Amino acid sequence: MLEATRIYLFVFGALTIAGGVLGYVKARSSASIVAGTVFGLALMASGYLVARGGSLGLWSGFGVSAMLTGRFSTAFRKTRKIMPAGVMTLLGVAGMGLTLLALAR
Repeated sequence: MLEATRIYLFVFGALTIAGGVLGYVKARSSASIVAGTVFGLALMASGYLVARGGSLGLWSGFGVSAMLTGRFSTAFRKTRKIMPAGVMTLLGVAGMGLTLLALAR
């Protein structure tokens, strides 16, 4: 379970960074690229910490996933747009679920 969670956090982090870059390219949103990079790197750091065996990586992965879920679920409720709000909400919920399952084991 830890290995799957570690991989998920790295992939989620990469997708978050890519989404920030895409937001910058499409809308010239500096906030998108900064937030996408910061949160993406935080997810990847969490994945690294999971690989090192500590629960800190799982808790930080859960926290970052929860923050992204909160941010994007609010946007999804307002806009009903699948991209990026719906996808990021689903990715965040999955990140929360995986980290909680890994913590429970």
